Amino acid sequence: MFHGASKLIFQKAEMLRKFPTHEEIILWSYLRENQLGLKFRRQHPVSIYIVDFYCHKLKFVIEVDGLIHQNDDVKRNDEERQKRLEALGLKVLRFSNEEIKHNISSVVEKIKEACLI
Repeated sequence: MFHGASKLIFQKAEMLRKFPTHEEIILWSYLRENQLGLKFRRQHPVSIYIVDFYCHKLKFVIEVDGLIHQNDDVKRNDEERQKRLEALGLKVLRFSNEEIKHNISSVVEKIKEACLI
């Protein structure tokens, strides 16, 4: 489930859980407490990464991208990160902050489709 995440990654994940973004809070309100019939974890350590949301049962990652993810260097890092997560057998779905803020119903539908709910 953690794919060899180090103690440092666990500590950083714990800190990130204390300071969620507004968009993470919005999406978490739909994912928590099995509202979609699945258990998700927030700011979850996976290998050398911390993913925004993770469902172990489906090996499914949801990432929430802020404006910094429009930067070319960050985009390249995101692509490499996604390849590495997928190489671990995980499915990755990404949403922008704007999608979550302005169209949460569509985001939730895409998540349901990806989960085959």
